Amino acid sequence: CAQCNMRPLALTHRQFPFPYQPYTIQEQFMQSLYCALEQGKVGIFESPTGTGKSLSLICGALSWLRDYEERKRHETAALLQGGEASLSTSSTLPSATPQSSSTCSSSEPDWITDFVQKKAERDMVSKLKDDELKRKKREEKLEMIRNNVQLKYAMKRKGCEDDEAFKLLQLSKEDPAEASGDPEEEELIIADYESDDESKTKNKFCVAEDDEDDDLVEEHVTKIYYCSRTHSQLAQFVHEVQKSPFSQEISLVTLGSRQNLCINEEVRRLGSIQRINDRCLELQKNKQEKQHHEEGVKRKRGPAKSVCPYHGAAALQQLRDEVLGKVHDIERLLTLGRETHACPYYATRFAVPPAQLVVLPYQMVLHEATRRAAGVQLKGQVVLIIDEAHNLSDTLSCIHSTELSGVELCRAHSQLTQYSERYKSRLKAKNLMYVKQILFVLEGLVRALGGESVWAEMRTDLLTINNFLFKAQIDNINLFKVVSSIIYCIQAVTAAIWRTPLCGFMEKYGGTGVTPHVQTSSNKENRCTDGLNRYLQTLQSSQTDQKGSAELEKVVSASPMMHVEGFLMALTNSNTDGRVVVHRQGTLADSSVKFLLLNPAVHFAQVLKECRAVIIAGGTMQPVSDFKQELLFSAGVGEERITEFSCGHVIPPENILPIVLCSGPSGQELDFTFQNRDAPHMMDETGRILSNICNVVPGGVVCFFPSYEYSRRIISHWEASGALARLSNKKKIFMEPKKASQVEQVLSEFSRCIQRCAVAGGGLSGALLFSVVGGKMSEGINFSDDLGRCVVMVGMPYPNIKSPELQEKMSYLDKHLPHSGGRSPGQALIENLCMKAVNQSIGRAIRHRGDYAAIVLCDRRYSRPSTLSKLPNWIKDQTNTHTTFGPAFAALRKVRNRSSHSLTPKVLR
Repeated sequence: CAQCNMRPLALTHRQFPFPYQPYTIQEQFMQSLYCALEQGKVGIFESPTGTGKSLSLICGALSWLRDYEERKRHETAALLQGGEASLSTSSTLPSATPQSSSTCSSSEPDWITDFVQKKAERDMVSKLKDDELKRKKREEKLEMIRNNVQLKYAMKRKGCEDDEAFKLLQLSKEDPAEASGDPEEEELIIADYESDDESKTKNKFCVAEDDEDDDLVEEHVTKIYYCSRTHSQLAQFVHEVQKSPFSQEISLVTLGSRQNLCINEEVRRLGSIQRINDRCLELQKNKQEKQHHEEGVKRKRGPAKSVCPYHGAAALQQLRDEVLGKVHDIERLLTLGRETHACPYYATRFAVPPAQLVVLPYQMVLHEATRRAAGVQLKGQVVLIIDEAHNLSDTLSCIHSTELSGVELCRAHSQLTQYSERYKSRLKAKNLMYVKQILFVLEGLVRALGGESVWAEMRTDLLTINNFLFKAQIDNINLFKVVSSIIYCIQAVTAAIWRTPLCGFMEKYGGTGVTPHVQTSSNKENRCTDGLNRYLQTLQSSQTDQKGSAELEKVVSASPMMHVEGFLMALTNSNTDGRVVVHRQGTLADSSVKFLLLNPAVHFAQVLKECRAVIIAGGTMQPVSDFKQELLFSAGVGEERITEFSCGHVIPPENILPIVLCSGPSGQELDFTFQNRDAPHMMDETGRILSNICNVVPGGVVCFFPSYEYSRRIISHWEASGALARLSNKKKIFMEPKKASQVEQVLSEFSRCIQRCAVAGGGLSGALLFSVVGGKMSEGINFSDDLGRCVVMVGMPYPNIKSPELQEKMSYLDKHLPHSGGRSPGQALIENLCMKAVNQSIGRAIRHRGDYAAIVLCDRRYSRPSTLSKLPNWIKDQTNTHTTFGPAFAALRKVRNRSSHSLTPKVLR
């Protein structure tokens, strides 16, 4: 292997541990995966949903990891034996003398060369011994954890309880005469700040590591990172690991957000993830202060600051060991956290270094700052598996794009101004200067949005980063130094000291005479923020109105400082890699400024460079060529490092019936272009198609529309024409809900309706579900068995070509990527976005080997060879194009003929 010092394994056909007899395509998948990991490749793996992709990933990757570790042990032992033998041999040889070793003036004497060589050998042997000793200790500790975790920490917990009782006793003996000043005011004063130029080695804002936490920090071992889009997908993957042959020997840890892993009810009920993060960091700061006082520094009297009761080092270590000892999902982690009185969020992070398999969301591995905060290290012999990667490019762009609203700018400016005015006499000059720097940048951002309260026109401007900085009049700021120090100041103060006063400042001092900052002078400097000040006045006056108060409460529910930090950080990107979108919407409050990342490869390049191997997997990865061009080649990956694997489905060919329908029952050509789709005759023909399908297809039919707006218009037309009533006579109609929280309820009712119809018979033959491509039911929902005997795609879901952001992305691709096949990269982007959405939607129906369904693509444009080529191979190979409705209708009757073999319907997430 080119990326490791060990001899590569012979890449021959091998047997993989598997919980049952694998399909042939699963064996091929695992073999290709093993080869890709061994050779350090970037692999693109496509395996349709229902073919056991997750188990193939688990068994193939963990087999490689097990073999790699075994081979590493053998070669380490061989090197140790050879190194010690060489040292013992060389020590018995006579040493060279300085007089006889020098042959010429330009070469080193032999005794120096011999000394350096022996020292290098000794160092190598010493390092190998240390590594081997650490490995044995890790294995012994893990074995001990698996054998008896509770007994190991019973005495340690009792000792911690005794220590806590002693600390409480000492705290009660504090001298009350030591109190001075207002303790609530003191906690709002910023500590000393030293920039990089003032201090290279000291950081007063970073919270120091607990001394008692030192034994929680370990070196990283060779590991596999598995990431996916949602926590439900991660939970499903963990359940697959539990079913695999590796469940008893692998150490797995699942990472998540505080919102998912926090067990402190006081913090959990805050609701929003931003407020949960704020409160958690504040409790950690209080813990540091408490430990500082316990070390001998007298504590000033005042209200006791609360600390998190789930952050004790002994409890965290116990929970960490529980996590490493057995494979747990998030639900079990929460239960263990409550049982051990330890925080699952921090315990799982402590478990990352010794873990062999780390399961985590996209954000934690694809975003550098989040990756660093989570303790995720990609350097070394690390394998990264990115699952559900069909939208990886868009995901990278979204993760690194950020938007800042006028409301957030106003709130940030108001809070900082109030803070500096109230405490300017108590702030040190340096700290006050940093606050004013942040205020200057915020005022510049307001200038870029217009700086006035009302505009006659609404418009959207796209600017390069440099042009935006010039428009905001902050182009003279060195982004890589001054803005970085401003961001650092925001980040540090927000995390350690500022968080409480700035987030809750308006609430805390709302009744003490402190009002939103309004400047009264009319000099030029103040006129630039007149619009901001007038908006703050409207916020203050609106508190008398009940509706205004509700909106204000919603607005101030989270701190704006992290959003400001994120936007300023985005402005440090290269001028060519992104654009700034300025939306003016009548008032400053409704306007916003957004950073749009155009080149996701610039952030993905670091991931590709650091990892040994990267596996990009999904059920529908087509089209692969454009994916490689935009994300891999642009990131500097050569063709020789890329490997591809694609397989068909496990279902028999006759179990799927894909149909391209070019015309309807009355002979009307199906052309759902933007110009034609709203025509009444087109909507009527679509209704007739659905009516015929519902006549012959039993069970569930799922119909996808290209957009919510078109769904609303066509259903309203059917309601007026009576077509909707005719459909409801054959199947009960369900609509995709507007709220995500209602999805489960709709799916449950949809499933129960189909079950009742299958048992009772009668006039209704099942249910019809109207959904939207890219909506809540087009991804992550499985319409298996009778839930989805037919999927109907109405039109082609092209994105809004008039979107300024999309136009800018197309322009960027046309300029930076090569043209191929007679089309521009921008045009290819539009087609790929459309067909990826189609592939995700139509793949909802076939979920296992015994499943069967029809897929009806209602638009003549699907018959184009270039469009058909973008369908998954297992669908494309079986697709038939029908220019008339009759033959298509006859083919659909096959679904009805198989209804007697249908399985019990169920919804799978």
